Amino acid sequence: METAQTGASAAQVPPTTLAECLSACAAHSGKLVAGLDRRRVELAERLRAVLALYATAPAPGATPAAVSAGATGGLFRRAARTPAARGPALSGELLDTLIEVGGKALDCPYEDEVRLALLISATILTERKGSRAGWRLRARALEAAGEEAASVAAYQNYLDRTSEDGYGIASKVAGLRIAEQRRAETVELLERECPGAAAYTAGPATDTWAEGLARCDAGDWPGAEPRLVGALLAMARGDGPADDFQQGVGDYLDLRIRHHDGAAADLRELIGLYADQRRNRMRGPIEDPTFGDTTWLSLGEFRNQITGKSICLVANSQSLGRSSLGPEIDSYDVVVRFNSYRIDAPATGTRTDVHASIHKHSFNWDQKVTTRLVFGGVPGDWMYSLRNRLVPGAQRYLGDDSLRWPLRNIGRVGADVWPSIPTTGFNMLWLIDFLDVSPRFDLFGFDFYESGAYRVEEAMRQPITSVHEYRGEKSWVMERATSVTETRISLR
Repeated sequence: METAQTGASAAQVPPTTLAECLSACAAHSGKLVAGLDRRRVELAERLRAVLALYATAPAPGATPAAVSAGATGGLFRRAARTPAARGPALSGELLDTLIEVGGKALDCPYEDEVRLALLISATILTERKGSRAGWRLRARALEAAGEEAASVAAYQNYLDRTSEDGYGIASKVAGLRIAEQRRAETVELLERECPGAAAYTAGPATDTWAEGLARCDAGDWPGAEPRLVGALLAMARGDGPADDFQQGVGDYLDLRIRHHDGAAADLRELIGLYADQRRNRMRGPIEDPTFGDTTWLSLGEFRNQITGKSICLVANSQSLGRSSLGPEIDSYDVVVRFNSYRIDAPATGTRTDVHASIHKHSFNWDQKVTTRLVFGGVPGDWMYSLRNRLVPGAQRYLGDDSLRWPLRNIGRVGADVWPSIPTTGFNMLWLIDFLDVSPRFDLFGFDFYESGAYRVEEAMRQPITSVHEYRGEKSWVMERATSVTETRISLR
């Protein structure tokens, strides 16, 4: 598999064939057969899907007659071809499935999966150098591998190819660049404060650090400090992960404060650089901490907002995109849209009063709305997304923790009753049905993706995820519907 790249060569993706990638996927799938980790189980499912997709796809150049005769050219057939034969092609469907595999691999906190994601990204970019999804996957994989400079270069390649920054990449890149600057400033400060450390930068950093710890344990701080700082300088000048240096500085600060009986006044500058580096690496810079005077909105306050008003929920479906329902949608008191919604006035209408979005991406978070509700099952991840992705001045009200995960937290509907992860649309329609304060409550375009997705351009490459149970959501809606037409489902 591929080794990590340096920042200088981030754009030089090592040529990797699809055959190499699929062989690696097959080998990795075999290793996950007996896995118990939920994340690896999900990865194994996606690996099987990509192998099955490729195994049943027609071979490049195969005629319809050959295909019907059974010469479909599956995975093992293709491996047996002569070297002169043209390699397998990367279709759009296979590309999307490989992107899913890479994403699932990065959900697993293990080095093998990071290497697999790097290999997949190299394969995609070998076949399609301008692939936005490929550059984003590569950037994420490089970041997970600790190759910060390389990941910044890859993220920049992604940004250069898109006009919709729905994943908040610009903020991430800004944060990583600031963190790198603080790291350089930290190195300069350590060299200035401990000139004797220069004598201990030549050897392996881990050995030098161990020697420093041994001196520290023996009570020899004058002998320990230059070795510890020398190890940190060696880390900073090497090709190791940026996180290792950051962790090392944190450990050094703990040791130095402990040695001086908790006095940290003389460490103010170093602590400030360490904190700024860590904060920017985690979430990027925040220009306006108040986000343009955004006001938190509780469950009760949201109920007051919609009481007595007609409400329509507008889905992101192709059937809606082909309609002429825009004027009717705009006639409602409150128009609710979801995630990466797309505006086409004749078909979708123009107003958006409430934007409901999953926290994992920030499509349309820059569009001005009265209220933005961001859903997420894990409180820490949810808050991280708000701090990192919210756009100042783009919303007047922002749902607080009481509105974070409606079906689970308000309805107390657990996984034993509803095993799948509820969609943003279902969380929203369940919430409004639960509050029961709207005299008219209609759904437009809710065909549960039977007609396909209708989203902003950048989000159209996203697959319709398999973690949701669309049939179950559809059954729930239909059981409560008071009227159903080709264009509208009424719940009140």
